Amino acid sequence: MSTLSKRLVALFLFFVAGVALAFTVPSTEIAWVMAFLLLTIYLFVFEIVPVDVTAVSIMMLLGLTGLIAPGLGLSQPLVDPKNLFLGFGSNAVISIIAVMIIGAGLDKTGLMTSVAGLILKMGGSTEKRIIPLISGTVGVISSFMQNVGAAALFLPVVSRISARTNLPMSRLLMPMGFCAILGGTLTMVGSSPVILLNDLLLTSNQSLPADQQMETFGLFSITPIGLALITTGILYFIIAGRFVLPVRDTDGAEPANTMDYFNETYGLHDYRFYEVNIPAESPLVDTSIDDFEVQYHVRVVCADIGDGIRVGTDSIDRAIGITAGTRLGILASEQLIDQLAEASRLEIQPDLDTFADVLSAGKSGIAEIVVPPSSELVGKTARDVWLRKTYGLSLLAIHRGGEIVNYEAGGVRNTPLHAGDTLLVHTTWADLARVAKDHRNFVVVTTEYPHEELRPHKLAPALLFFGIAVGLVIFSDLRLSIALLTGAVGMILSGVLSMDEAYHSVSWKTVFLLASLIPLGAAVENSGTAAWIAEQTLNVMGDVPTWVLQTIIAILATFFTLVMSNVGATVLLVPLAVNIAIGAGADPAVFALTVAIATSNSFLIPTHQVNALIMGPGGYRVPDYMRAGGIMTVLFLLVSIPMLNLVF
Repeated sequence: MSTLSKRLVALFLFFVAGVALAFTVPSTEIAWVMAFLLLTIYLFVFEIVPVDVTAVSIMMLLGLTGLIAPGLGLSQPLVDPKNLFLGFGSNAVISIIAVMIIGAGLDKTGLMTSVAGLILKMGGSTEKRIIPLISGTVGVISSFMQNVGAAALFLPVVSRISARTNLPMSRLLMPMGFCAILGGTLTMVGSSPVILLNDLLLTSNQSLPADQQMETFGLFSITPIGLALITTGILYFIIAGRFVLPVRDTDGAEPANTMDYFNETYGLHDYRFYEVNIPAESPLVDTSIDDFEVQYHVRVVCADIGDGIRVGTDSIDRAIGITAGTRLGILASEQLIDQLAEASRLEIQPDLDTFADVLSAGKSGIAEIVVPPSSELVGKTARDVWLRKTYGLSLLAIHRGGEIVNYEAGGVRNTPLHAGDTLLVHTTWADLARVAKDHRNFVVVTTEYPHEELRPHKLAPALLFFGIAVGLVIFSDLRLSIALLTGAVGMILSGVLSMDEAYHSVSWKTVFLLASLIPLGAAVENSGTAAWIAEQTLNVMGDVPTWVLQTIIAILATFFTLVMSNVGATVLLVPLAVNIAIGAGADPAVFALTVAIATSNSFLIPTHQVNALIMGPGGYRVPDYMRAGGIMTVLFLLVSIPMLNLVF
């Protein structure tokens, strides 16, 4: 069945479910809220449009109910138009923005490089020592910044450790990624769901009587739970890693040098750089660089068409015409260059001459880059975004889940990019340093190159303002957003980050997703929809122990976070969990926390941003996640539910 057919069948089923519910629910208001919920879940699951666009669209539709309320059978809008955009200034949203800026500031000081060196020094070369060090460190770091950010920071670290210890990336990245996700349960600023939780509790308190008001959680309230989960994850991979982790490097031998590694990994055959001159009698005269590359399966990395050397960003345009006397720096195999010289009457220079400096190891080279889930390049081709002209990246090959597309076979520039793809590119080091700053679109794996220096001299102010932020959270009554924003602004005022760098460090997709879903959560709570669903759930379950209900809530949250965003799952399920707990005589705050914790139980398939990020570099396939993540999912539930009840 095609994707379109599946979507149409699912749409019909969701529509039937909506109609059936309309005749079941006790009020018209609840019926419309259920319709919005079903529409949101459908759009999230099938990703008809990006999830942030879905969230903004739902918010807009909720706002429009104020215009047509009588026509919908409503006495008032589902959400007060005055409150529709309050999510953008909410405590949770501002806190998330501040956490991202603080994390970027700590990274800018070179602190991560020092951490990597310490791990290499302490870990030796054995898997059982390196995995706990890497995974534990990432877990702790992700407790104070977004987990996908922590994983992205450590991706180059793991690559370096893998190269130096001869341990395959596939044996190290999955433990690191899983512990980055688990690290979000260490503190109340570790992940978007737990940051959002206190705001959702306060929203629920508005509809609860005085004797059922819930207290919000402190910064380290959940730390014992997070420590237990991270410890479980590390022990799991130490004990069972050899059985569940794949080994993609089958022979286990380290390539003799970097070129051999690229040849073996990306299917390239003894390529090297050649400088060629286009004589007047060549059939390439009056053709374009694009035609030349497409016809002969070579990559042009620099050119001189009589106006100086063109290399890097804003230099080589594929539409540039080749004239007599044009000199090109191309990447090709020895066999191909001989065929090309004969067919096109090219003059092959014995050594690099014109391009000797720009193609030297100190100025340019081959690099590996991963496309993160947040990248604007996802779904687009290199040709669509003019990758070489816009970013200075000449795309040579794409590695995706064991599949290789390279320039020798052709078609690499016409292949739509996916989240988690590893790109092999030729670039100048200056361009690569600029790309490395674009955390939204690229994660640069290659780190051993001459690039812009970090700001180690700013480590002291970075740690100072980080400490101030944490201190305000722990020892003052300030709102979380104000405390964290103090640290973020301090990073900027002290010169750790520029304002532009602070802007670039924020994942605005996450911000809009969260802020736009808050009105839907309020509608679910204030309309009585959550209370009605809770009542129906309790009727179906009957008289069961509280821990059974709590486990069901955790399983439901686990399922939702696999098919939609963890923020969306939290917004939809926290009101439901609160009402179920009240109906069962349990602690509603603990049930709500169960939802926020369980949304980190996302290991079974690579839908979580961290899992998508490491999929390409680790060479993982979906069955790898199902094998290793299936056991981790069960362990998460077995540890988190008892710990929640033990701590609270």
